[in-house]
Amino acid sequence: MKVCGVTMPSQLEAMDEMGVDLAGFIFYSKSPRYMVEKIPADYLRKFKGKIAKVGVFVNMPYEELMRTVENYRLDMVQLHGDEIPRYCEQVANYITVIKAFRLSDNDPIEWMAKPYEEACDMYMFDTLGAGYGGTGKKFDWDVLKNSTIGKLFFLSGGIEPGDEDRLKLFVKEEIAKKIFAVDINSKFETSPGVKDLAKVKEFVEKLKR
Repeated sequence: MKVCGVTMPSQLEAMDEMGVDLAGFIFYSKSPRYMVEKIPADYLRKFKGKIAKVGVFVNMPYEELMRTVENYRLDMVQLHGDEIPRYCEQVANYITVIKAFRLSDNDPIEWMAKPYEEACDMYMFDTLGAGYGGTGKKFDWDVLKNSTIGKLFFLSGGIEPGDEDRLKLFVKEEIAKKIFAVDINSKFETSPGVKDLAKVKEFVEKLKR
């Protein structure tokens, strides 16, 4: 499981303890969960936990992104903007790349993802909204059922406490064999970037049962 929008070292440590697999750090300055002034690069670089560090970027110039990856010692990169396949491929030469697609109800998923098949390692499917990044809106997982997706993907889009049973049901679908992780964010917060750790812990435990 991935918790995105982490902005506090103490919460990162707590999530590492409770068995969260991935933590998302947002490097997009227009996001209310922008973490650059809240978590020092030195702290993340030296962090010794098991949790994987995922940097979330939106249309950042290549050289700047690679410097950030190095400075924070990130394990993966999630590209949430209008990055073209060539850009994704360049980044993927050095680090695992997740390409996010913001989808509306009738978008042809396979057609959108196809140019990126050779250019990234994994996909993320989220709900289309104004601007970039997560919207907190529910993503209709059913749109994935009849798709042929050739890569592992993250399931995202307004996932909230109480969705555990629905997720367990969806996991029985053929397409769910490709799910790499479930991604949660705003529905598990008390304010932007501040997680409700009790809700996160309960969600993790219920999913693992």
